[in-house]
Amino acid sequence: MPARRLATPPREEFAAGFARIRGALGIEDAYPEAALAEATIAAAQGPTDPPGRSPGRTDRRDLALVTIDPEGSTDLDQAVLCERRASGYRVSYAIADVAAFVTPGGALDDETRRRGVTLYAPDGRVPLHPPALSEHAASLLPDGDRPALLWTLDLDAAGAVERAHLEPATVRSRAKLSYAEAQRRIDAGTDPAMALLRQVGELRLAAERDRGAVSLELPEQEVEDLGGGHFRLAYRAALPVEHWNAQISLLTGMTAARMMLDAGVGLLRTLPPPDDATIVALRRAAGALGIPWPEGVRYADRIRSLDPELPTHAALLHQAARLLRGAGYVAFAGDRPPAARHAAIAAHYAHVTAPLRRLADRFANEVLVAVAAGATPPSWALDALPALPDLMADARRREGALDRAVVDLVEAVLLRDRVGEVFDATVVTRDDRRARVLLADPAVVADIAVDGGLAPGALPAGTTVRLRLVAADPASATIRFEAEAP
Repeated sequence: MPARRLATPPREEFAAGFARIRGALGIEDAYPEAALAEATIAAAQGPTDPPGRSPGRTDRRDLALVTIDPEGSTDLDQAVLCERRASGYRVSYAIADVAAFVTPGGALDDETRRRGVTLYAPDGRVPLHPPALSEHAASLLPDGDRPALLWTLDLDAAGAVERAHLEPATVRSRAKLSYAEAQRRIDAGTDPAMALLRQVGELRLAAERDRGAVSLELPEQEVEDLGGGHFRLAYRAALPVEHWNAQISLLTGMTAARMMLDAGVGLLRTLPPPDDATIVALRRAAGALGIPWPEGVRYADRIRSLDPELPTHAALLHQAARLLRGAGYVAFAGDRPPAARHAAIAAHYAHVTAPLRRLADRFANEVLVAVAAGATPPSWALDALPALPDLMADARRREGALDRAVVDLVEAVLLRDRVGEVFDATVVTRDDRRARVLLADPAVVADIAVDGGLAPGALPAGTTVRLRLVAADPASATIRFEAEAP
């Protein structure tokens, strides 16, 4: 969809509305005193070896690692370096060693289990770990030495893993790059390491296509903070470097999953595949939208080839996204878990690369450190595994509810003074009762009822419609459109 922007004057509803949303969802920014004290002391004292881990760290401050994150990020989980080998590539990937700061069974451990994930809103974040850790002592900022779990991944010329090694290490990031700055370095050809990130990323994208992974290039609706109480809505298109960088994280998560499965213990991220009936229904939807889908073309390949800038393709992408439901986690110790693959990734996969912002990663990483060293994982990590799927499910539900409520509020505030105006929109999904539409400008996603005299076959997916805004209420965070008669 178009990446146009809508700026708005400051509205007092934003600050009050965001606070109201957090209150309704039970989201508390303040940490309990005991947990905050633990974090403060841990940050001041520096990293220690977690219980049950063999002592010592490898000094890898020689590695020219950099972080690549959204502009302004300070909770930096990963730092990367890509290098040439005689027969391929070496990827060094440092992950923040959060377990070096959190005492198992302590107040901080308890509070992070309650939170589950870092929550983001336009006016700030509610961190999983207090800022003394998440934005300072444990974050891989380029201002000094940091403890990390260092992956060394040797790849062949096609980007496949030949050797993987994981160890606790001391590292020092060289630079904190935004996505835009990393892309500029790549485009300018001035940074050899960034050029190699592109090469490795492209190889991994090719491998992703070959194994039948599903890539949904949906336009991302984003609330941007312009400062001074100003916000706008936009459809954000990812830069190429974001895809290449994400491939390093995916590669690490897939390697971690294989290590866990070989060891017979761990925590996997899972997603069930769509069944045959669902694929048939999607093929029919493609036919109705006039999108060819030849026999023999795989579901993943057809979805990957769609162009989200085309209205009919955007509609099919949104319908395909509805297939990818049921993501979760499975913990195991002993037998290989059944149905434990991630359908979208088309492989076994584990969350291990974001421990500052995601609870599960800390425990999965500690299992892996032990497995890599040929040791038994510590009891505090093993004992936590069975509860993590439910803890993470609760956290993800809260995260999704916050995201939806924030966007609903911003849409209502931005559109409050535009009631009565008519907008162009694209229908992306529909059923017998309602249709979901995307407005190009402003970047709004809305549902409209299929009633009011409209024929049952009206508003087919993929068509452009004219909508009149009939209500926008910031107090209830709702907007309402009605379709204009053709």
